[in-house]
Amino acid sequence: MTQADFLKHPPPAGQTLESGTPTGPARFFNRELSWLSFNWRVLDEARNARVPLLERLRFLAISATNLDEFYTVRVAGLRELEREGSTTPSHDGRTPGQQLELINADARRLMGAQQMVWNGLRQEMAEEGIVILTRDRITDEDAGFLRSYFLDQVLPVLSPLAIDPAHPFPFIPNAGFSLALELTRGSDGRRMQALLPIPGQLSRFIRLPHSTRFLPLEDLLLMNIGRLFPGYRNTGHCAFRVLRDSDLEVEEEAEDLVREFETALKRRRRGSVVRLKITEGAPENLRRIIMDELHASPEEVVEASGLLGVADLKELVLDERRDLQWPTFTPRVPERVQDHNGDMFAAIRQKDMLLHHPYETFDMVVRYLTQAARDPNVLAIKQTLYRTSRESPIVEALCEAAEAGKSVTALVELRARFDEAANIRQSRRLERSGAHVVYGFVNYKTHAKISTVVRREGDALVTYTHYGTGNYHPITARIYTDLSLFTCDPALGRDATKVFNFLSGYVQPEGLENLSISPIGMKDRLIEMIGREAELARAGRPGAIWAKMNSLIEPDVIDALYAASQAGVQIDLVIRGICGIRPGIAGLSENIRVKSIIGRFLEHSRIVCFGAGHGLPSRKARVFFSSADWMGRNLNRRVETQVECMNETVKAQIVSQIMAANMADEAQSWILQPDGRYLRHLPADRDDLFNCHRFFMENPSLSGRGRAGAGDVPALTHSSD
Repeated sequence: MTQADFLKHPPPAGQTLESGTPTGPARFFNRELSWLSFNWRVLDEARNARVPLLERLRFLAISATNLDEFYTVRVAGLRELEREGSTTPSHDGRTPGQQLELINADARRLMGAQQMVWNGLRQEMAEEGIVILTRDRITDEDAGFLRSYFLDQVLPVLSPLAIDPAHPFPFIPNAGFSLALELTRGSDGRRMQALLPIPGQLSRFIRLPHSTRFLPLEDLLLMNIGRLFPGYRNTGHCAFRVLRDSDLEVEEEAEDLVREFETALKRRRRGSVVRLKITEGAPENLRRIIMDELHASPEEVVEASGLLGVADLKELVLDERRDLQWPTFTPRVPERVQDHNGDMFAAIRQKDMLLHHPYETFDMVVRYLTQAARDPNVLAIKQTLYRTSRESPIVEALCEAAEAGKSVTALVELRARFDEAANIRQSRRLERSGAHVVYGFVNYKTHAKISTVVRREGDALVTYTHYGTGNYHPITARIYTDLSLFTCDPALGRDATKVFNFLSGYVQPEGLENLSISPIGMKDRLIEMIGREAELARAGRPGAIWAKMNSLIEPDVIDALYAASQAGVQIDLVIRGICGIRPGIAGLSENIRVKSIIGRFLEHSRIVCFGAGHGLPSRKARVFFSSADWMGRNLNRRVETQVECMNETVKAQIVSQIMAANMADEAQSWILQPDGRYLRHLPADRDDLFNCHRFFMENPSLSGRGRAGAGDVPALTHSSD
């Protein structure tokens, strides 16, 4: 596979670089177009022949799910601004209307590319025996099974609806998928229009017995029109799928935040339509009725020439076809925890321990809380919860601790997008167990990841603290790369306690020792540290910054990075998704390089390393990890934490292992160009490209080694001092 294979799509619309050094708004990339560029990179993994076939199918489904969420939140917000007549520009100078025009064009190209990728994958899957059938390829034996399946498993949950003055057009919820039909009665030629909403609880692809052959559900329905509408025949049909505005608005003065969110969640299902995807060549009468009844404007309608609901393809990632998926990987249990027979507190007491998930198992976080719940010497637990799994072992441990009489405080963030209902359920469960549940602030989301356990040891109380970059979610922790720091350092324990007091009692923290938080001080601290590196470079010392995060768009931080680049600081950034900074431009950012890593695992950790005048890597670097991306929402409108690492082994692990491997990665890295394009080179004759995910799977973390530090753990770079 060559580089050209990944340049099928044009440069991001509106992102191209004019001649000269950009000034004013032109110095930023547009946030929304940058996100679309990220989703192109996700889609391109679906046509990367180095990725196993069913993993490529998974990437295709992810790209569709991502795009749906983008429309229901980001596009919906821009549409609302445009309808209100807003012309307030984004940081790159574009009005909401101008952004929508560019988004619409690029997203349509993306959806067309998704269909092309699916057509190719479908053929490859057929060669492997995974066949997606059409109605004309059904055998008599298949027909018998499908008839029974329809009658037993599908018909009882369907609600076929005529469309006429006595049967008004039904409400179609967000992500609702339906068939629209033109029917003719055989006896007298009477015509009827009808709608068949397809319940989301039904499998989209029906598996035929003793095979890996599948029939799409909509084909099964069309085969059974005579059973749904006896006496009628199908003379025209189309399928359509609706996306609605899914952003939540909550009254700032709400007296009961939980009830207010429950009401807002009901409103979400009925949000205005932001995208209507309909089968290409739909009968004009049906198309007109659907658009009129859903109040969809022409620019909100997308005609699809292939499969609707591409996200549903995830159903076809078959568990039994492991040969077409990534090789099985079992996360490691740190040696030091094994040395202490699984006793988390003993392992933490020995020395701070930084785990790199998913390479080191997230089960250690669960074990930490489960052990705390059952330890008679533990007096209190405090925990933030932003997202977690449905049957969460974290929540289970907190409930067990509360029921055992321990003091348990849980900060549950109700506004974790698309997890609001789940978090309400978890908060109710925690309250029933006797835990004290708080919801933080109305104006700020709480995105910080902190857990503290207070344990009596002799005559003293010792605070054990966990700081993370990712959610307390055991399922996503299997594929998200994140950091977990376990410590009983008194300073970090005091800092955590102050943050919890801030969340529960609005007591603004003072005198934080190893911690900075947003919205109080973190942004200023970052800009100060970037400026300090610039001062060192101007004084002739080697200035360097390494940073890794999901998104970078905060304009003040970007301007500070530009200034540091102009002072001679070498800046290397690993930004997985949205990036507003233009790298490699003479006079502005010639010392800035940006890459995006897209691969087997989803890069999620947030790290920044400052060379402190010694260059990188170095034991003298100042090293931080955080729950926050460098976005306005994280630095100005959320409660986030940024921890400075003081333990030398932890610092070496981050600089010489984690960050060095990210910088060295070739196999999964896309390099951002000054004009907004991302380029990747995958020479067909090389199978030895360095892959940071493979490196992390094969090499344990430095700080998780046993008490004797047995064996050398590879580090990609070594300090010279």
